Amino acid sequence: MRLGMSGRDTGDNYNLESVMSGNMADNVLPHGVILNEFLEAIFAGDTPRLKDAQNRLIEAMGEQALVDAAATIAAFNAYPRMADATGIPLESAKEEATEELRINLGLDVFSLGNNNHY
Repeated sequence: MRLGMSGRDTGDNYNLESVMSGNMADNVLPHGVILNEFLEAIFAGDTPRLKDAQNRLIEAMGEQALVDAAATIAAFNAYPRMADATGIPLESAKEEATEELRINLGLDVFSLGNNNHY
């Protein structure tokens, strides 16, 4: 949701469909295919695949990019878990502002009833 909101503020248009479909070849993000492979390897727990993705990422973007990508993945993995664990409700203004994005991404299936907790 943050990405969609940021795009409104900056005027950028993000192709979220490429992320949801898994077809990263259509994504205009520089090195998007490599970054996505790194992410997928982490969540798959596939050590050989992860090592290969790390090497490709370092070769394409450098060691600092590997560190930045890993930190970003870790942070975005932790934020929703903290919110879910504490039962942080989605504010009404954010619920309204993100309605279309949540529908497009199918996020409302994770709702815990009518109490606006996500």
